Amino acid sequence: MAKISHYGVTMQKQQRIFIYAFLSRLFSDQVDEAYVKDLKKNPELLETIGQETFEWIVNTPIEEAVAQLNIDYTSMFVMNAQPIESFVLDAKQDTLVGLQNPVMQFYFENGYEVDMNQTSIMAPDHISIELGFMQAMIFKDDLRPQLEFLQRHLVRWSVPFFMGMKAMASTPLFRDICDFYVEFLVADMELITNELA
Repeated sequence: MAKISHYGVTMQKQQRIFIYAFLSRLFSDQVDEAYVKDLKKNPELLETIGQETFEWIVNTPIEEAVAQLNIDYTSMFVMNAQPIESFVLDAKQDTLVGLQNPVMQFYFENGYEVDMNQTSIMAPDHISIELGFMQAMIFKDDLRPQLEFLQRHLVRWSVPFFMGMKAMASTPLFRDICDFYVEFLVADMELITNELA
């Protein structure tokens, strides 16, 4: 399958892979100068995320953008709320390890191996790893696990999470990315659902 189409909206496989990879990287750690330079070189992506983001990234000096984005990232995703499924869904904020974790079980059932020793992210149900799983499933062209994972995991917890996080964002990028994320995930789920119908 090369593309998914719904209501006249078509997302090519490569576009979906790129968006999941972009979001996974953005939520995995603070940004550096190279990351901001790459954003400045991609006006189409910036405009897709939001006009305010486009103008802010284009007009803000790189060093200043890096500093503000990293303060925002730390405030939003380290200090106040971590984008980890089990933390969001369970008030105890315990991270289950191995196959006790339903997300790890889903990875295992679908042939996705996560070597937690190769990442600074300590939870297998961190948003970045879950988005990486979606990227891997898109490469495999297998829509059923993509839809199941969106329904059982990503949409269930991360959509409300990002809707709530928007109010905490101080930079245009993180404010706009909260809306973009929710809209993209819901649209992707609808597109897959209709493709499988």
